[in-house]
Amino acid sequence: MSRRLTLVLGGVRAGKSRFAQELAGESGRVLFVATAEAGDEEMAARIQAHRAERPTAWSTLEEPIDLVTALPPLVPNFDTVLVDCLTLWVSNLLLRDPQHEATPAHIQTQARRLIELHGRGNAAWIVVSNEVGLGVIPPTRLGRDYADALGRVNQQFAAAADDVFVVFAGLPVNLKTRGLESR
Repeated sequence: MSRRLTLVLGGVRAGKSRFAQELAGESGRVLFVATAEAGDEEMAARIQAHRAERPTAWSTLEEPIDLVTALPPLVPNFDTVLVDCLTLWVSNLLLRDPQHEATPAHIQTQARRLIELHGRGNAAWIVVSNEVGLGVIPPTRLGRDYADALGRVNQQFAAAADDVFVVFAGLPVNLKTRGLESR
């Protein structure tokens, strides 16, 4: 796998993470970046299940918030960086600002900085995110702020990405492939 940026979108339990791991499995040294936090027992169980599914040879960084600071010293040591997922990362950033006033601009800036970080390195990146644009409009301000923020971040990554896939019922659909390489 070359220095490509791949975005993998889909709904909850659509098979995004499994597909992203299959893509990452094609390369050598993999850094898995986990953004989830265990806020309750059910989420702790989900995190444990995801840990068990990953190859033991992969390295893991568990960082729910500050990817832009945590990744630069690590990325040069890997062929592939798999970020799973933007969905929870954006949620974590949003929930850190209870009034949700500065957050939209901050989240977009952090996403831009993350994309720039990929561009400065040699590793391929695979980034997983939920597609929020297919659901109903959330009834609360927090829900609408979240859908708006994640939708904008997904658009930023899709615009920068070499490859974009959406996964429906475990089946990946290629939305975009840039350059001569394809999957």
